[in-house]
Amino acid sequence: MQAERLRQFLDAPGPVASLRLTRVRGSSPRNMGTEMYVRAESLFGTIGGGQLEHLAIASARELLAAGNLSHHMDVPLGPEIGQCCGGRVEIALTRMSTSDKEAALREAEAQDAALPAVYILGAGHVGRALADLFQHMPVRAVLIDQREEELDQSHAQVERRLSAIPEIDVMNAAPGSAFIVLTHDHGLDFLLTSAALQRGDAAYVGMIGSATKRAKFASWTQDHCDGLSVADLICPIGAGGSRDKRPAVIAAQVAAEVITALTSETAADHPAYGETALHIAAQ
Repeated sequence: MQAERLRQFLDAPGPVASLRLTRVRGSSPRNMGTEMYVRAESLFGTIGGGQLEHLAIASARELLAAGNLSHHMDVPLGPEIGQCCGGRVEIALTRMSTSDKEAALREAEAQDAALPAVYILGAGHVGRALADLFQHMPVRAVLIDQREEELDQSHAQVERRLSAIPEIDVMNAAPGSAFIVLTHDHGLDFLLTSAALQRGDAAYVGMIGSATKRAKFASWTQDHCDGLSVADLICPIGAGGSRDKRPAVIAAQVAAEVITALTSETAADHPAYGETALHIAAQ
């Protein structure tokens, strides 16, 4: 998680500077409140890259070398620095005290706790490829399967959960979670997908398959789920137009769908998200 990586960075010997965007006007690579941390030889986070970040890092290292406590930058994002965003940002540079580091860790822990959950229901080839991608994204990914041997093949830094009745995992998920259903069994796919849709609060429900499978599922819900609507179901998943069916390619397209759903304006209005979660996703 982000908080643990930040703790390791802040606990290392030597001074640290915080760079925080305190004001953003017009177009900018990152939002107000975005923060990164700078040491003489290493970095943690980003305020958007490019020449803006290069200048800010150089100023932060000058601040640390001189033993100064703070500095303020007001930078137009135009031809003067080789960027074309057209906006303007203000950056607060601060030499971090012990209390500053503790506050930063508390904020990181709060952000970790507010991360949206992504449930990958099925640890086959595509499920494992999804776990490989989501471990690098601002989500709490959970890879679930009934087969221990499949879970053991995943080495992603995500939660791996051996579950005899994965419907319970779907039922107990937090509001606003995303569910990607791709098990080894069509019947189980139908059960898990219907359970996710019946919640009524999922940010994303997707089921691997085809237009034919979607039609069969819709018919199945009429008989078994009191006419549950499938309007919010994404099936097939990852249908971005590519003809490449390799697991890694499918996973990339599905991950894009899920992250888009989790960071959309609609998701931001969800009570489980709000401004905090959208801010995390922007990080």
